[in-house]
Amino acid sequence: MERFSRLLDDLSTNPSRNSKLALMAGYFLDAPDTDRGWALVALTDGVPVKIAFRRVLTEIMDARIDPFLYKVSRDYVGDTAETVALLWPDAGCLPSAGAGPSLSAVVDELHAASPASLARVMAQLLDDCDVTQRWALLKFLGGALRVGVSGRLARLALAQAHNRDVGEIEEVWHAVSPPYVELFAWLEGRAARPSTDGIPVFRPPMLATPIEEGDWAGLGPSDFAAEWKWDGIRVQIAAVGGAVRIYSRTGEDMSPAFPELALAFLGMDVTADGELLVVRDGIVAPFNDVQQRLNRKAVSARQIAKYPSHVRLYDLLLAGSEDLRGLAFDERRVRLEQWHRANAPPLTDVSELIPFTDLAELAQLHSSARSAAIEGLMLKRRSSPYLAGRPKGHWFKWKRAALTLDCVLMYAQRGSGKRSSFYSDYTFGVWQTGTTGERQLVPVGKAYSGFTDAELKELDRFIRQNTVETFGPVRAVKPELVLEVAFDAVQRSARHKSGVAMRFPRIHRIRWDKPAADADTLANVEALIPI
Repeated sequence: MERFSRLLDDLSTNPSRNSKLALMAGYFLDAPDTDRGWALVALTDGVPVKIAFRRVLTEIMDARIDPFLYKVSRDYVGDTAETVALLWPDAGCLPSAGAGPSLSAVVDELHAASPASLARVMAQLLDDCDVTQRWALLKFLGGALRVGVSGRLARLALAQAHNRDVGEIEEVWHAVSPPYVELFAWLEGRAARPSTDGIPVFRPPMLATPIEEGDWAGLGPSDFAAEWKWDGIRVQIAAVGGAVRIYSRTGEDMSPAFPELALAFLGMDVTADGELLVVRDGIVAPFNDVQQRLNRKAVSARQIAKYPSHVRLYDLLLAGSEDLRGLAFDERRVRLEQWHRANAPPLTDVSELIPFTDLAELAQLHSSARSAAIEGLMLKRRSSPYLAGRPKGHWFKWKRAALTLDCVLMYAQRGSGKRSSFYSDYTFGVWQTGTTGERQLVPVGKAYSGFTDAELKELDRFIRQNTVETFGPVRAVKPELVLEVAFDAVQRSARHKSGVAMRFPRIHRIRWDKPAADADTLANVEALIPI
């Protein structure tokens, strides 16, 4: 546990992506089996031990710490693992406690524990750790490390540690299981590549780069195909005989949330790339509808009916045993259209190719995207093979410009991880005229990005000096500060008091100069909703 806790501590305090990669790569090379395998599970957003973690943690904390003290401490610190690690009595943990239990021992002990003994076993594990080890142990068991590492970054570190391409690892990732002993054996040359026979594995996707001013000179209309960029979720559908999986762009298995899509491809042998949408009567619904189906382990018939899924296909990677990724885009496109006509999987169609003769015509198409509730345009070089990652010069995305509104800061909440000491999550609103004619603020969104570290400190200072009420980790502030908020779109939402919700809001500018009375109104927001 000592080595793992040191890794997490270093990752949480080091903002450099390259440094994080080096830290993880060093751990994967030096840590023993199966500790490094269980660490890889946690770093790739897995849950190493499936137990009633929060219930058991509450039980053992209630027996040791005054519940009120724990609550106010948790509200102040902003992180459960850190709070418990600091409050835990040290009677059983002397300064010479040493390395603490290994990750493998933790997993083995908790797997072997009966429901009746689970609380006792977890308490003993915490007793055997020092403060930092306790924090790391709770992060490990809770399944939310929050140390600035994504699952793909962890896999990239594993690849770099063994001088491999990350795509090689991603193509076998869903054919191996924790604690990944066979994966490490293959990477170190001690065993053959894990077999993927009969398993619908993930193929690393090809990604587009945002178009920049210098790119236009090389965009000959005859060399590129154009498609609409739909506001959905990028997915890859992999089918092998009786097995079908639906993967996100980062390789997460989304199949349980979309069983009807898996059924549509049952019995096929294909890997296809596309955009997951909610479509009703041929009309693409707002992204908010897609979100209602995400991150679910199961869905009801009612949810499937209310938010009907649809995949707009735009590439074909494998057809049967034939790998098409080395073919040019134009050739793959022909194969996709032929395959779709021959198989006609329900709940799918093929992305439309948009003809254009020059860049001026393309610009006109782009300007029409917002009124059609489309994110923008995709431009794909006709000769390009399907290359994993984000190769420059092959695919471009030309997103519509962000919308902006001036909103008033209403509430602030403590952040987590390295931001746990700052109020960094901001709820903002706009003016609405009430039934009696008075103006009142109604919330329209929440953002926690778009500002610098220096601006975060200024915002935190303002919030502390202008708090009017507190609700645990949340503070209501005087309605005096205007935030210029950028966002991609706005849509109706029954879940919000204002009746609207912003898509991807972020802080664009802090308007210290603007009076709050001059901020935007709800009518301004509603005017941006596509008809």
